[in-house]
Amino acid sequence: MTQRINSQKQSPELFGKFLEFSNSLGKSAIEPGIRHLVEIRASQINSCAFCLDMHIKQATIHGERPLRLHHLAIWRESPLFTPRERAALDWTEALTRLSPHGVSDEAYEQARAQFTEKELSDLTFQIMAINAWNRLNVAFRGEPGVFDKAYGLDKAGLS
Repeated sequence: MTQRINSQKQSPELFGKFLEFSNSLGKSAIEPGIRHLVEIRASQINSCAFCLDMHIKQATIHGERPLRLHHLAIWRESPLFTPRERAALDWTEALTRLSPHGVSDEAYEQARAQFTEKELSDLTFQIMAINAWNRLNVAFRGEPGVFDKAYGLDKAGLS
């Protein structure tokens, strides 16, 4: 397998600014539980092993139930998610898998039924951020688990 570059070392200013932006999302109007679900679902869709590993561990540390994590891939069929969570997951999928015609009015209306304007805006920035992190880690093959100790993710007990 070809060794990939380290974007953090090659572009430290940009990496730092993007990390600062991403960290600021922790103060958004969206509750942490939904943020975790969104990060995991987008990472599943984008096949980002690094982010999927990280966000499952974060969600576990913050008390997310294992069965719900297993059901994220089948959230539409699962009875384990609230209407608000379903709207967030649907919005995540609409923005992660952009159609040639953009985001449908139906997807927008479902999201607006569950989120205020501020919340929907913040949720959209959350989805933008995880999609960008996914693309960075897929491009340069970020190694899952490599920062577990540094980020406190070893506390999840999932190694």
